[in-house]
Amino acid sequence: MSYATTAAAVCAPPQPVVPSSTAAAPRRSRERDRGSWLRFSPAQPLFRARAAQCLAVLAYHGITDPASFGAQLDRLRRLATPVSVQDVERSLAEGRPLPPRSVLVTFDDPDRTVLRHALPELVARRIPAAAFVIAELVGTEKPFWWHEAAFLARHGGRARMLPGGADPGRVLALLKAMPDPDRRRSLAELRVSAYRRPPAQEQLRPEDLCTLRDADVAVGNHTLGHPSLRRCDEATVHAEISGAHRALTRWLGEAPSAFAYPDGGFDERADAVLRRLGYRLGFLSDHRLGPRLPAHPLRISRLQVDSTTSTRRFDTILSGLEPAVQRLLGAHA
Repeated sequence: MSYATTAAAVCAPPQPVVPSSTAAAPRRSRERDRGSWLRFSPAQPLFRARAAQCLAVLAYHGITDPASFGAQLDRLRRLATPVSVQDVERSLAEGRPLPPRSVLVTFDDPDRTVLRHALPELVARRIPAAAFVIAELVGTEKPFWWHEAAFLARHGGRARMLPGGADPGRVLALLKAMPDPDRRRSLAELRVSAYRRPPAQEQLRPEDLCTLRDADVAVGNHTLGHPSLRRCDEATVHAEISGAHRALTRWLGEAPSAFAYPDGGFDERADAVLRRLGYRLGFLSDHRLGPRLPAHPLRISRLQVDSTTSTRRFDTILSGLEPAVQRLLGAHA
């Protein structure tokens, strides 16, 4: 019997009778509740034992709760073995698995909260990490394009390829599914038609990247503008990766060796570009554990986590139980 099947058999949540209004609780609330009861599941020790033989790569974004993030790092210090990008690269070069319970902390789309809030917590505990940067935002006050699009949609923005009056969430889903030229064109139309401009967002500066690097936070490539690479033509895939590579090399004085896919999914054309540029590691966003000696260095799994994630849910994510149950629920939806 697989671990996922075991989770389904022993982790089914109780099914109380609830009013219909309660049954429509937000998805995020349901996930928090699931994390709470999973922590006490009899499957959790099984998954924890199995996770000891895996590499857990945690994928954060901005840090909105420094105290909670610090508590998560304390648990990593007690329950796991924090490793660096260099440790993973060395393991691959030598063909030697990482230590049991290895965990790598990473950040996608790092904003200034990573510098102000995450970095002091990491340094205080001597935990290495990696930050994957959107190169065209460095040194600017531009918001992330998905924040900008949602704001513009809420303030009258219209585009020919988007339905009028659509919910911002629906607008984002449609934009992400578009071929990249259509996404960029629609964003430009939203900017022209909206009656308000989004607020500025101060991004990391080139010198901040060096600060991170010098504090044992490896700075990696997350493309120039964070498109869905699978929605791009081959020339755009090359330009997005190589353009960011050149910029990061100029700012850091050395070439980055790690890459994170901006849409979280593997792309063969991107893989070819990364190999030509000498990248040694590539990271997905598939909410899975991976082997301590990655079989595919440019396709390393990561677990999605947030600084506000409760301690109980954090433990079940780290063990792989919560991701396994999530996949089961998605398969049966």
